Amino acid sequence: MATMNISIPDPMKDWVQSQVDTGAYSNTSDYVRDLIRQDQNHRSKLEALQAAITVGIESGISNKSFDQIIEQVRHKLKSDNT
Repeated sequence: MATMNISIPDPMKDWVQSQVDTGAYSNTSDYVRDLIRQDQNHRSKLEALQAAITVGIESGISNKSFDQIIEQVRHKLKSDNT
């Protein structure tokens, strides 16, 4: 495992230590690794959302009504869950 040294202001250090002190994390490295995992997950979801938005924009204007689109999505979700 690689080692990384970072500098943070005292209030941030105190915050990290308070999170460790709650028992939720075994040490400061565990806390920082969790933050990085959360950021990776967040960015992955954001990229997927942006890709879906791009697909939607590039698909053009639909001739279906809003209600038809919603019904089609509901039907697809039901089909995917069975």
